[in-house]
Amino acid sequence: MTKVSPELGEAMQAEAVLPVSADVSFTSNCFPKYKLGPNNQILEEPKEEDKGPSLKEVVEEETANLTEQHKRLSVRDLASKFDKNLAAAAKLSDEAKLREVASLEGHVLLKKLRDALEALRGRLAGRNKEDVEKAISMVEALAVKLTQKEGELIQEKFEVKKLVNFLKQASEDAKKLVNQEKSFACAEIESARAVVQRFGEALEEEERNSKTSKTQDVEGLVEEVQEARRIKLMHQPSKVMDMEHELRALRIQIREKSIFSFKLQKELTLSKRAEENRSRLYILEGSESLGSVLCVRPRTDNAPPLSKCSVQWYRTSSDGSHRDVISGAERPSYAPEPFDVGRILQAEITLNGQKDSVTTAGPIDSVAGLQSHVESLTRKSNTEFSVTICQMNGQDYSSHSTHVFHVGKMRVKLSRGWITKAREIYSTSMQLCGVRSDSNVAAKGLFWQARKGLSFVLTFESERDRNAAIMLARKYALDCNVGYACRTG
Repeated sequence: MTKVSPELGEAMQAEAVLPVSADVSFTSNCFPKYKLGPNNQILEEPKEEDKGPSLKEVVEEETANLTEQHKRLSVRDLASKFDKNLAAAAKLSDEAKLREVASLEGHVLLKKLRDALEALRGRLAGRNKEDVEKAISMVEALAVKLTQKEGELIQEKFEVKKLVNFLKQASEDAKKLVNQEKSFACAEIESARAVVQRFGEALEEEERNSKTSKTQDVEGLVEEVQEARRIKLMHQPSKVMDMEHELRALRIQIREKSIFSFKLQKELTLSKRAEENRSRLYILEGSESLGSVLCVRPRTDNAPPLSKCSVQWYRTSSDGSHRDVISGAERPSYAPEPFDVGRILQAEITLNGQKDSVTTAGPIDSVAGLQSHVESLTRKSNTEFSVTICQMNGQDYSSHSTHVFHVGKMRVKLSRGWITKAREIYSTSMQLCGVRSDSNVAAKGLFWQARKGLSFVLTFESERDRNAAIMLARKYALDCNVGYACRTG
């Protein structure tokens, strides 16, 4: 047996064994135990404790569990689960990186150990040299096995990276589903709000048209709504759907009853007024809507002629509780204007202190499309209408040339080309109303008093233009805070 002196051991430690870098770290605090088998193969001794399943097995098991639970999880829980698995996959990826660093450090350590053994083999001889060569072969075998482990680690890292990408995509898909469900929920909420709003409108209409039946129906509907709310609080969707169908049917019934009640009330009012007009000496002819002319005519030959009677037109409320005098409307004919819409017109005929009156069968109706036409005109800063001047300051106007009537947001102007006939801002002295005459074009005529001492009677191209001009001027005057600027009488 060869003896090694202490001086030789110290020299070996000083020269042959190279220092290990301080940056090298180990995953465990002890060296693994190996032994040589046949043909100098390194055999790893069985470990005393089991480290658990490998990284690949853990990932596969977690993926299988996630797939099984996918169908019975809600969208929000699924997104949360994907986020958790994504964090776990990221953690596994970090651990794989640490293992890769540890493997790299193991290569560095094995290289340094082999270099040290090579240097020691050159200095020894005999059995000690054989022991060193055996140690060198063991180190080389360890390096081969470490390389194999690195290959497995690279494969596991690739699978982990693939799983991370899959989980990221799944998490994004789950978030999209959550946002989609949220948008659907918001749409359902808006739809529910619209249903509630329509329900409120139906209740208001029922209150106006049939007060007697309103109390019972509303109480029943309130009970149904409260029951529906209670069921919703108890999270019973089937009962909620049944209640919604019942509420929808009730709303349809209320709407039908309201329409029927309104028709009955209107027919009753028309029949009452027809009975009253049969006993009158005069009748009212003409369409009861904008753009027409109403005329008082004798019913029988025994009726006094209208030329010997005085006539005064009134606006009355729909229930007949009060009436307003239409100033200047003292002729047998009258052309309704926008202010008369929704009102009942009454003509009172007086002769020698005896009075007789005729009324329209119902409120004056508007013209279809007039309101939308006026709203489109309000988007402009200035609206122009083609007119002809019939009278100026109460005298007939000789020229019948076309003029332009400007209705602006701040003022009203009448001009022809570069010549301005009148231009005035909205004020309390301005009057704008229909023409009080018996002519056939009264429905197209307009009386405009620009200021005291200056007035015009204008004829428009159509009844719609005349009514639109009156409505626009009234709206702009109110916007300028001018009270009663464009009076209709």
